[in-house]
Amino acid sequence: MFTGIIEHLGTVESLKANAEGGRLKIHAPSVAKNLEISKSIAVNGCCLTVVAVQDEYFSADLSGETLRKTSLGEWKAGTRVNLEQPLTAGKEFGGHFVLGHVDTIGRVARLSPEGENWWYGVEVPESFARYIVPQGSITIDGISLTVARWDGRLAEVAVIPFTYQHTNIRDKKIGDAVNLEGDVLGKYVERYLEARSGAMPTSKLNVADLVSQGF
Repeated sequence: MFTGIIEHLGTVESLKANAEGGRLKIHAPSVAKNLEISKSIAVNGCCLTVVAVQDEYFSADLSGETLRKTSLGEWKAGTRVNLEQPLTAGKEFGGHFVLGHVDTIGRVARLSPEGENWWYGVEVPESFARYIVPQGSITIDGISLTVARWDGRLAEVAVIPFTYQHTNIRDKKIGDAVNLEGDVLGKYVERYLEARSGAMPTSKLNVADLVSQGF
């Protein structure tokens, strides 16, 4: 379990991958000393298992499924990545519930300054659009962000200077792939409604359906 509050940045040292899987090696001097083999870490929002730690580096094995569903396959040596260790008991919960289970890939469509802040826009696949809620939470590359604007395909968030400087947002270019994870609470609501409506696809449920079911 994560919160989407980025604690560290790392840099891809190497990525060896094929259709069946691969291995990722990250240079992360600020966090590697705290990692243990078999423990989890979120890398750009993707929960990975640490399989090796050496000096300022750690490595993680990748499944074919991980490569298919995330932006990992597009990374190169030198790519900067967001890192977060799992939430521990007694730690401040500063973001929202993030599982590190990436749903899909989005594409950067906008990154433009507004005073000291930035507008960050990501185009999302149609299949993911149902998880976008204006003023709701979204995880982009592991960062807990709030949807400020939504037009049906483009989710835009307002990024403060601290977030811009302490995450890999500042490296992004139009067209870059980003990992997206929807709010898990919305997914449970969706599944519950599907079960109550006889597995009717959630996209077909309207306000009348919700009212009739007590929502």
